[in-house]
Amino acid sequence: MIMLYGSQQDYDLLSGLPTDKPPMTAEQVAAMHAHMEKVHQALAESGELVDARGLSAPAHARRVQFTGGVPVVTDGPYPETQEVLAGYTIVECASFDRATEIAAGFVDPDAAGGFVDVRPVLDGFEDLAG
Repeated sequence: MIMLYGSQQDYDLLSGLPTDKPPMTAEQVAAMHAHMEKVHQALAESGELVDARGLSAPAHARRVQFTGGVPVVTDGPYPETQEVLAGYTIVECASFDRATEIAAGFVDPDAAGGFVDVRPVLDGFEDLAG
């Protein structure tokens, strides 16, 4: 699974809401979408794409945690968290190295601090031991 990250501010930029960053132009948004479409199309054509989805903005998320044995629900976004999972792409490929190579295609080399995480998806609980 290739996990893509963003922030509430990134979602706001895409929505045209004011942020501390300069607003994205329609051309920049279109270029970003075109890039993602190109990467996913290539993966579909190679037979390596399993699934890919974007996630809603952190403002629409809820965190559930237990305090004193009682579930506490907090609405997002969460000020203590800058990066949040923004979407994912699941690939089935020959090796972890190939998955890492694919993941590099999602990172904008011109964006300082941009990153994705790559993690194997387990088939079941028995995989946790290995």
